[in-house]
Amino acid sequence: MEITGRLIKILQEVRGESQRGPWVRGGFVIETDGDYPRQVAFTTFGEDRLAMVKSIPLNSPVVVNFNPESREYEGRWYTDLRCVRIQNYVPGQMPPAAGGYAWAAAPAQPPVQAPVTMQAPAAQPVQAAPPAQNPSFASPLSGDEDLPF
Repeated sequence: MEITGRLIKILQEVRGESQRGPWVRGGFVIETDGDYPRQVAFTTFGEDRLAMVKSIPLNSPVVVNFNPESREYEGRWYTDLRCVRIQNYVPGQMPPAAGGYAWAAAPAQPPVQAPVTMQAPAAQPVQAAPPAQNPSFASPLSGDEDLPF
């Protein structure tokens, strides 16, 4: 999935150690555009994704590709939006397609449509031949009624 907005906050990093080695988790918050702006928090895992977030200045327009994930714990459900990629958004330039639904604001300029030209028909249509009669299917209106009842 994809969403555009303005980067408003970078959350504190959390580091830890697991059986597979050290890990780092961070996050950030964006604010969407529109009549009713929303603040949306994302989590990131790994040094490379944290570096992507840190390289973008605050209040910059961004495009975030993410995967939503929900899980249950003791009868309650928790949803997490995991950032796959974050990058600067350049107005007027289409964000890269991520193969999902885009929650983006309307584009700054309407798309340019190609002019429509009218063309005269090239030739008269060819009339199809009437369908051939199959002798095994006699028409009930043919007069030859050889029905057994």
